[in-house]
Amino acid sequence: MDYLRKVVVLFLMLQYFGWNTLAGKISGAEVINFGHRPPTWAPLMQMSANLSDITSIRSFFDFRTLDPEGIIFYGDTKEGKDWFVLLLRDGIPEMQIGKANTLVSVQGGPKLNDGVWYNLELRSEGTFVVLEVNKRPALVVGVESDQTEAVLTGKIRLALGGMLVDKKKLLHQFKPELDACIRTGNWLNLSTPWDTDPDWESRPCFPEIKKGSYFPGTGIAVFNTTDLPGAETEEKGITIEVNGSWQGTLLSLQSPGFEFILSEKKNKDLTMELKEGSESGNTALSFEITKLTLTILEHSLLLDGEVKESESSNHLQGCLEKILIQGQDIDLDQASFKHSSISSHSCPAKALNELT
Repeated sequence: MDYLRKVVVLFLMLQYFGWNTLAGKISGAEVINFGHRPPTWAPLMQMSANLSDITSIRSFFDFRTLDPEGIIFYGDTKEGKDWFVLLLRDGIPEMQIGKANTLVSVQGGPKLNDGVWYNLELRSEGTFVVLEVNKRPALVVGVESDQTEAVLTGKIRLALGGMLVDKKKLLHQFKPELDACIRTGNWLNLSTPWDTDPDWESRPCFPEIKKGSYFPGTGIAVFNTTDLPGAETEEKGITIEVNGSWQGTLLSLQSPGFEFILSEKKNKDLTMELKEGSESGNTALSFEITKLTLTILEHSLLLDGEVKESESSNHLQGCLEKILIQGQDIDLDQASFKHSSISSHSCPAKALNELT
């Protein structure tokens, strides 16, 4: 049953109702979507300023996410010798600070990954870094070093969605990708524009969000089963469960000598085609599925779904509220490839296919 180890899972989508902005310079006060980019530690955007031009090391912005983990904000001086990073872990704010020969990691405050807008403020008060959430102190971290300078000179660098130092400097590793939005940012009280990643395409933030993974339709998410939980359990096969509201082509499973395609045709039929070697077979159902469980064994495919009558299209559009493989939640940020149009942890409160 070697194909179960090699099969590739692809979630297929339609054309995104695109909104792209060429990379270059951007105002830090704009609405900025952190999602829709490949896995990387490189910043989404960055800026620098002379410390002599700064009267207060203080920045504040509105922040919203449903993602439990990822990097929000980074800053450093001395070209990265002294640095700090603000991130989420399990939805809770965490600060890591590197200063000379000292490393500090502190977590605390309220959970921020509930899809609500929060006002965050970060400021430096001597040897302390303070995080406020909605005007209330959430984290206060003190760092003292025998190499601390009384007066800082040179430049300060800020970055969003990534870091400017090697991740090996971190005291506690984390996943950098973050499906989040920020707005109305004020950065050191400066109007300096930010330099953006040349490969970044700006996309709008949904007015309101709900949990799930949103497929607006212009690419694929790919998983190798060797990277998925329980793929080595051959006798039980691979079980995939999907919950949500969608229409169109859902997924494809592929490996040498084996192919399974689940798609909806123009006649509203849900067609399942399984090919192994030179043999093939197919089944058709005239429904839109809201819950789907597939179990792929060596010579069979099991389907269990809760269905309702609905019109369909040829390509997937909608919100997958839950994706389980072998009973475990799958994070699309862990895909071996994910198209930039996909929102890994959030759907619009009313998905495109729910409005039609």
